[in-house]
Amino acid sequence: MYKVFIVDDEPFIIEGLYDILDWPAFGLEIVGHAENGRQALDALQTTPADVLITDISMPVMNGLTLISEARKRHKDLKAIILSGFNEFDYLKEGMRLGIENYLLKPINVEELESTLRNTVEKLESQRSEELYDAYDVQILKDNTLYRWLNGQIAAREFAERAELLSLSLNGPFMAVAVLRTGGSQNEAFEETAKLLEAGNDITPFRDVDGDIVLIGMLGTEAEGKRDFLAKLRELKEALAARNIPVQIGVGGVCPLRPEGPPPCEEGAASYKEAKRALEYFMIYPDRPLMEYKSLELDKGGEGGVISLPWDEYAKLILARDAEGLKQRIQTGFAELQQTPGIRPEDLHNAALELVVRFKMELKEIKHTDETDIFRKGLDRVQGSAAFSELVRHLQGVAEETVGSLLQDAKNPVVSQVLEYIHGHYADELSLKTLGAQYHIHPVYLGQLFHKETGGSFAEYINKYRIEKAKQQLKNTNLKVHEIARNVGYWEIGYFYKQFRKYVGISPTDFKALH
Repeated sequence: MYKVFIVDDEPFIIEGLYDILDWPAFGLEIVGHAENGRQALDALQTTPADVLITDISMPVMNGLTLISEARKRHKDLKAIILSGFNEFDYLKEGMRLGIENYLLKPINVEELESTLRNTVEKLESQRSEELYDAYDVQILKDNTLYRWLNGQIAAREFAERAELLSLSLNGPFMAVAVLRTGGSQNEAFEETAKLLEAGNDITPFRDVDGDIVLIGMLGTEAEGKRDFLAKLRELKEALAARNIPVQIGVGGVCPLRPEGPPPCEEGAASYKEAKRALEYFMIYPDRPLMEYKSLELDKGGEGGVISLPWDEYAKLILARDAEGLKQRIQTGFAELQQTPGIRPEDLHNAALELVVRFKMELKEIKHTDETDIFRKGLDRVQGSAAFSELVRHLQGVAEETVGSLLQDAKNPVVSQVLEYIHGHYADELSLKTLGAQYHIHPVYLGQLFHKETGGSFAEYINKYRIEKAKQQLKNTNLKVHEIARNVGYWEIGYFYKQFRKYVGISPTDFKALH
């Protein structure tokens, strides 16, 4: 609702304005009124308004002076003048002030309604522009911080962008946390940014996956880390109070280089650790935070932690070799069982680790998060009471992982259509033309396509074209508009819109990252 403030020295005019219109129907609400310009100006300091409806001739301060003074505090304030006098000088001064309309008393309701509709349209347009500008600034900030964190931006460019964006990243040490929500990413980011406004030692941004990255600048290593973790716990509790449940993964602490950005390689490592730590909420869902260091991963057997030959498992998944993968699990865990000093909990932990790794590998290949498969697998593995049961459940997860990849064995017609799309993605493609080509009704083809791919025809085409565009942006020196045409987009604005939708940043910024 946009806010309206009414000013008139005749009380019955004010009362009439309250009653003659259904203000909410216009997206408006009356937030206050006054009987002269001075009262109104004082009231507007504590009761901001978007629209000012004012008489001209009033004691103490007239309407024209009120508009002029109020605009000094709120330059975008919309003003509508009411007057009992049809005087040209008043009208001319009102036009100079940029009023929305000059309405004569008695008020013509239809004319007032028309004026309000036009005023609301202007306010909506203005708000859209402001939101778009803010969105562009946030994208630039996200891009700058992502590149800084990964050492992909030159010091001079970073300094220029940091000054433009008012970024302050100073401290002898830093640590990275990544926040993920199952709800609205935009709402989670907005609330996180608000909650962190009071201090400047934690800087939030969004990465290309839509996760919220928190860069903490620490004064000392040990105490700084404790403070950082405490603030993360407070943040999680505050978000939960706003009905925004989140999971937070935390990477290790690393020193910043004395000469400033870009940071040390450990900065990128801290970010990757935080991302990876998030996956372990599947195993430890009750932890308030997931610290990567506390997981003791990849320690080569130190402290009873088992090192798995993950590369071998990953190759079998990539090859879609379900039987080979099941056999590797059988022999691998049989060997672990024979390890001197092995404990039952060690075998369980190794199995849980393997399930999480399967999930990561499938996400890497398919770029989709099929959490349900692995959550059920984890439950079965955790509930295993015997070694044979543990291995059998692990093999079941392996089979489902490969099975998810083998779903590419599509309906024969859809397979032919997909093959054609992959060879002609730069052409104009539609269900109608492809249906005619393969002698199938376009509506039925659309239904088959959705059943076999899990998404709409248009969504598949756009995703495929954007993936091809990403490859060309990475590997060629072609200009963005040339790449857009190469992958089937003849309208550059639409290409930018689709690229941002699926990648999270513009093609220009993506090219700069690579």
